[in-house]
Amino acid sequence: MTLSALEGAGLVPVACKILLAYGLGLPTGWERFKHDRSAGLRTFPLVSLASCAFLLVAAQPNLDAAAQSRILVGVMTGIGFIGGGSIIKEADSVHGTATAASLWNMGAIGAAVAFGNYGLALLLSGMNYLTLLVMSYVERKVKKDANA
Repeated sequence: MTLSALEGAGLVPVACKILLAYGLGLPTGWERFKHDRSAGLRTFPLVSLASCAFLLVAAQPNLDAAAQSRILVGVMTGIGFIGGGSIIKEADSVHGTATAASLWNMGAIGAAVAFGNYGLALLLSGMNYLTLLVMSYVERKVKKDANA
Protein backbone atom coordinates (compact mmCIF):
# COMPACT_ATOMS: atom_id res chain seq x y z
CA MET A 1 0.00 0.00 0.00
CA THR A 2 1.44 3.38 -0.97
CA LEU A 3 1.49 6.50 1.17
CA SER A 4 -1.13 8.14 -1.05
CA ALA A 5 -3.39 5.11 -0.58
CA LEU A 6 -2.94 5.35 3.18
CA GLU A 7 -3.73 9.06 3.07
CA GLY A 8 -6.81 8.37 0.95
CA ALA A 9 -7.99 5.85 3.53
CA GLY A 10 -7.55 8.46 6.26
CA LEU A 11 -4.92 6.38 8.04
CA VAL A 12 -2.20 9.05 8.17
CA PRO A 13 -4.29 11.68 10.02
CA VAL A 14 -5.57 9.00 12.41
CA ALA A 15 -2.05 7.69 13.03
CA CYS A 16 -0.84 11.24 13.70
CA LYS A 17 -3.58 11.75 16.27
CA ILE A 18 -2.82 8.44 17.98
CA LEU A 19 0.91 9.24 18.08
CA LEU A 20 0.23 12.73 19.43
CA ALA A 21 -2.03 11.38 22.17
CA TYR A 22 0.65 8.83 23.04
CA GLY A 23 3.38 11.48 23.11
CA LEU A 24 1.37 13.82 25.31
CA GLY A 25 0.99 11.04 27.88
CA LEU A 26 4.73 10.40 28.10
CA PRO A 27 5.81 13.35 30.32
CA THR A 28 3.35 12.42 33.06
CA GLY A 29 4.22 8.75 32.66
CA TRP A 30 7.91 9.59 33.01
CA GLU A 31 7.28 11.66 36.15
CA ARG A 32 5.22 8.88 37.77
CA PHE A 33 7.82 6.27 36.74
CA LYS A 34 10.68 8.29 38.26
CA HIS A 35 8.82 8.39 41.57
CA ASP A 36 8.01 4.66 41.43
CA ARG A 37 4.23 5.13 41.38
CA SER A 38 1.72 2.36 40.68
CA ALA A 39 1.17 3.56 37.10
CA GLY A 40 4.00 4.92 35.03
CA LEU A 41 5.80 5.10 31.75
CA ARG A 42 3.65 2.55 29.94
CA THR A 43 0.27 3.23 31.50
CA PHE A 44 -0.16 6.97 30.93
CA PRO A 45 0.55 7.08 27.19
CA LEU A 46 -1.54 3.94 26.67
CA VAL A 47 -4.54 5.47 28.46
CA SER A 48 -4.21 8.64 26.39
CA LEU A 49 -3.94 6.82 23.07
CA ALA A 50 -6.76 4.41 23.92
CA SER A 51 -9.15 7.22 24.81
CA CYS A 52 -8.19 8.95 21.58
CA ALA A 53 -8.83 5.76 19.62
CA PHE A 54 -12.23 5.14 21.21
CA LEU A 55 -13.30 8.68 20.42
CA LEU A 56 -12.01 8.45 16.87
CA VAL A 57 -14.23 5.40 16.50
CA ALA A 58 -17.11 7.37 18.03
CA ALA A 59 -16.60 10.12 15.43
CA GLN A 60 -17.79 7.83 12.64
CA PRO A 61 -20.50 9.50 10.55
CA ASN A 62 -22.92 6.59 11.03
CA LEU A 63 -23.12 7.25 14.79
CA ASP A 64 -25.51 9.88 16.08
CA ALA A 65 -24.63 12.38 18.81
CA ALA A 66 -26.28 10.27 21.53
CA ALA A 67 -24.15 7.22 20.61
CA GLN A 68 -21.01 9.35 20.52
CA SER A 69 -21.89 10.79 23.91
CA ARG A 70 -22.34 7.32 25.40
CA ILE A 71 -18.92 6.29 24.12
CA LEU A 72 -17.32 9.37 25.68
CA VAL A 73 -19.05 8.70 29.00
CA GLY A 74 -18.01 5.05 28.88
CA VAL A 75 -14.39 5.94 28.19
CA MET A 76 -14.20 8.45 31.02
CA THR A 77 -15.96 6.08 33.43
CA GLY A 78 -13.61 3.26 32.50
CA ILE A 79 -10.56 5.43 33.02
CA GLY A 80 -11.97 6.47 36.39
CA PHE A 81 -12.20 2.79 37.28
CA ILE A 82 -8.55 2.25 36.28
CA GLY A 83 -7.52 5.29 38.33
CA GLY A 84 -9.47 4.02 41.32
CA GLY A 85 -7.25 0.96 41.31
CA SER A 86 -4.21 3.15 41.94
CA ILE A 87 -5.64 4.62 45.17
CA ILE A 88 -4.45 2.88 48.33
CA LYS A 89 -5.62 3.57 51.88
CA GLU A 90 -3.16 2.71 54.62
CA ALA A 91 -4.11 3.45 58.24
CA ASP A 92 -4.53 7.24 58.37
CA SER A 93 -3.25 8.05 54.90
CA VAL A 94 -4.36 7.73 51.29
CA HIS A 95 -1.91 7.35 48.41
CA GLY A 96 -2.39 7.39 44.67
CA THR A 97 -4.95 10.15 44.24
CA ALA A 98 -2.61 12.26 42.08
CA THR A 99 -1.91 9.22 39.93
CA ALA A 100 -5.64 8.53 39.62
CA ALA A 101 -6.40 12.14 38.71
CA SER A 102 -3.56 12.13 36.19
CA LEU A 103 -4.91 8.96 34.58
CA TRP A 104 -8.31 10.59 34.25
CA ASN A 105 -6.65 13.63 32.71
CA MET A 106 -5.04 11.32 30.13
CA GLY A 107 -8.57 10.50 28.99
CA ALA A 108 -9.26 14.19 28.52
CA ILE A 109 -6.01 14.58 26.59
CA GLY A 110 -6.88 11.67 24.30
CA ALA A 111 -10.38 13.07 23.77
CA ALA A 112 -9.04 16.54 22.97
CA VAL A 113 -6.66 15.08 20.39
CA ALA A 114 -9.40 12.94 18.85
CA PHE A 115 -11.62 16.00 18.45
CA GLY A 116 -8.76 18.06 17.00
CA ASN A 117 -8.40 20.38 19.99
CA TYR A 118 -4.59 20.15 20.05
CA GLY A 119 -4.02 23.31 22.08
CA LEU A 120 -6.20 21.99 24.89
CA ALA A 121 -4.43 18.62 24.77
CA LEU A 122 -1.01 20.25 24.98
CA LEU A 123 -2.15 22.54 27.81
CA LEU A 124 -3.59 19.61 29.79
CA SER A 125 -0.42 17.57 29.33
CA GLY A 126 1.85 20.43 30.37
CA MET A 127 -0.27 21.40 33.36
CA ASN A 128 -0.48 17.78 34.54
CA TYR A 129 3.28 17.34 34.34
CA LEU A 130 4.04 20.68 35.98
CA THR A 131 1.50 20.08 38.74
CA LEU A 132 3.12 16.78 39.66
CA LEU A 133 6.61 18.27 39.43
CA VAL A 134 6.05 21.60 41.19
CA MET A 135 3.41 20.63 43.72
CA SER A 136 5.47 17.66 44.94
CA TYR A 137 8.21 20.14 45.78
CA VAL A 138 5.71 22.51 47.44
CA GLU A 139 4.20 19.69 49.50
CA ARG A 140 7.63 18.55 50.73
CA LYS A 141 8.59 22.13 51.60
CA VAL A 142 5.36 22.77 53.51
CA LYS A 143 5.65 19.48 55.44
CA LYS A 144 9.29 20.23 56.26
CA ASP A 145 8.40 23.72 57.49
CA ALA A 146 5.47 22.37 59.54
CA ASN A 147 7.69 19.80 61.24
CA ALA A 148 10.48 22.31 61.99
